[in-house]
Amino acid sequence: MGKAHANAWRKVNTFFDAPFKAHLKVVAGEASAPLEAFAANWEIDEVSYDWKEVVARKDIDIVDIVTPTFLHAEMAIAAAQNGKHVLCEKPCALTYAQCAEMAAAAKKAGVVSYLNHNYRRVPAIAYARQLIGEGRIGEVLQWNGTYFQDWLLSPDTPMGWQMSAHTSGGGALYDLGSHAVDLVRFLVGEPTGVTSVQRTYTAQRRIPGQDGAMGAVDVDDAAFLLLEFEGRAMASVEVSRVAAGCKNNNSFELYGTKGALRFDFLRMNELQFYDNTLPAGERGYRTILAMEDTHPYMKNWWPCGHVIGFEHTFVNAFNDVLEAIAGKRALTPNFEDGAKILRILQASQKSSAEGRRVAVEEIF
Repeated sequence: MGKAHANAWRKVNTFFDAPFKAHLKVVAGEASAPLEAFAANWEIDEVSYDWKEVVARKDIDIVDIVTPTFLHAEMAIAAAQNGKHVLCEKPCALTYAQCAEMAAAAKKAGVVSYLNHNYRRVPAIAYARQLIGEGRIGEVLQWNGTYFQDWLLSPDTPMGWQMSAHTSGGGALYDLGSHAVDLVRFLVGEPTGVTSVQRTYTAQRRIPGQDGAMGAVDVDDAAFLLLEFEGRAMASVEVSRVAAGCKNNNSFELYGTKGALRFDFLRMNELQFYDNTLPAGERGYRTILAMEDTHPYMKNWWPCGHVIGFEHTFVNAFNDVLEAIAGKRALTPNFEDGAKILRILQASQKSSAEGRRVAVEEIF
């Protein structure tokens, strides 16, 4: 993520007519992982091993947090209190309460906050939202989303911060489910209740550098969520970090009263659209190549037919951030959205632990 963010900040002014010139001033981190080579490669002026000093500097306008989840809240709140606009990788924090504190700090300071759910900035997904807003799908009735990876399938994969609730908050549910739930909120609406089942398949993993010592895995490897909404819509979300053969398989199907949409991130420049208002003999899924300059963000990239990739979503997002700082647009998802996402994820954990449907409002 450090590479993805640094690359986007370096590219945003070359592809977008952004209202500010972004300059990479300082990269901060832990002394145990030297950053001098990283800074030189990405042409960052300085290296610091004291993030608190960095967020207090008067020559810093934006703080971009790309750390493990358990560090997000303290850093984001300190940055906001020092008057910095704050970006943060997902998930927002460990708990709904922490995210709410982050949102309150940003609001009190009057700064822009942005939570990097970059899939919203995939042109095909942004265009899907446009079609829904235009009523082309009709009333949304059902959503089915999956986000599968397989990097924890082997029990020999060592323990890391992503496998501990203390440092990550949750497993696949937080890591992948935060993205999936954000897309549900972006394209369907705000869930009111959740029923969930979660599983941990490898209960212990080897701790690196400790002569075979084992650590307990206390987060999920996979999770199923059934989401309910105030209207007639319902959604299913499946996430896994043990799905063999899946490296970053993020896809969804959305069904409405007038049509349907399908998206697969492995074919990220394509959106499948079914128009049920056409005569019966003309119906069928058709592929929209979201590469025309009329599609969201695409006028800033290549001629139609020349695909974009994962890294471009970050550039798209950071231009939106700069425009929000200039007062030219509202920006979502922000830390308030992050709190709403965490509320749903914590309700899901509660549902799995207690074996019942949980109203999102039970989490406070």
